[in-house]
Amino acid sequence: MWPLYAAGFTTAFGAHGIAANLGGHARGAVTSLLVLGGLLALYDGAEVLLKPVFGTLADRVGARPVLLGGLVAFAVASALYVLADSPGWLWAARLGQGAAASAFSPSASALVARLNPAARHGRAFGSYGFYKSVGYTLGPLLGGVLVWAGGLRLLFAVLMVLGVAVAVWAALAVPVVPPLPKARQTVLDLARRLADPAFLAPTSALAAATAALSVGVGFLPVSGRAAGLGTVATGAAVSLLAACAAVVQPRAGRALDAGRLTARSGLAAGLSLTAAGLVCAMLPGLTGILVAAALIGVGTGLITPLGFAALVSATPQERLGQTMGAAELGRELGDAGGPLLVAAVASGATLNHGFGALGILVGVGAVVAFARRGG
Repeated sequence: MWPLYAAGFTTAFGAHGIAANLGGHARGAVTSLLVLGGLLALYDGAEVLLKPVFGTLADRVGARPVLLGGLVAFAVASALYVLADSPGWLWAARLGQGAAASAFSPSASALVARLNPAARHGRAFGSYGFYKSVGYTLGPLLGGVLVWAGGLRLLFAVLMVLGVAVAVWAALAVPVVPPLPKARQTVLDLARRLADPAFLAPTSALAAATAALSVGVGFLPVSGRAAGLGTVATGAAVSLLAACAAVVQPRAGRALDAGRLTARSGLAAGLSLTAAGLVCAMLPGLTGILVAAALIGVGTGLITPLGFAALVSATPQERLGQTMGAAELGRELGDAGGPLLVAAVASGATLNHGFGALGILVGVGAVVAFARRGG
């Protein structure tokens, strides 16, 4: 399992490590905010388009070769900028990294499910989510140190080495998991499966969690600066959010496996806590920001492992890659849609109204989840 956790760390570290350092350190490549936005969107755009494709491919040829190919491609894409160090190759490298992550991220999730019995899915996905959260947390911090020490090329070089190391580790330690035979599936069959509440409910919860995380990381510092807080205080809020999410995920997974928590009740509670955190973000001062960060972190920490475990339990084993790819697509849409919603509302009103709008949407999701639980 450890190489799969390392793969989760790699995609998270690569996404946030570079994104957090592009604006100030990409010499000659970032000439405007529009260009910066384009560079940031390349990685996520590739994932949105390709994750379902590679998830389906993993079902067809096996998740292990797709995992290994994606990790090798990630290393090659990182090497492009290390060797060329030019604005044009930065665009190519970032696009290549996103496409590669689209391959090995859903494949790793599918292997986590295939290599663990159903009774351990909660714990396995909790641990997988923990190491992804560590990658998200360390990406901006360690990435900043690497860029300070050797520029953006050093960060890409570290990612290249990391991709190669994890690929070799996975090749040696991850067993061959052959694809399972499956009945022919039409487009209509796929549409029915993806429209089933057993898929839509956990995927919607995962999208809401990712939206709240992105908003918390991106906008809580803005709210803090508007309240006169310094960078240390706002940075502490973001770190608290990530730390709470990382700590809660393994515990939520173990509680699910032990029967102390059900996926439905856990998702409903997670959505409620996340919505409460977004409402608390509207409170003035450091206390409101820290309480918001803690609640969003705990809420999303509950949702992530329980959502994936619920998807696995409702998915035929031979379709796991396709389901994980589609679920990851939902998360990516939440990652982009949450900040866009808050920014749109804030541009017409205030940032607090933006927090409130997303909080209401997540709260409605909690109400629906509680209603389904009661039914």
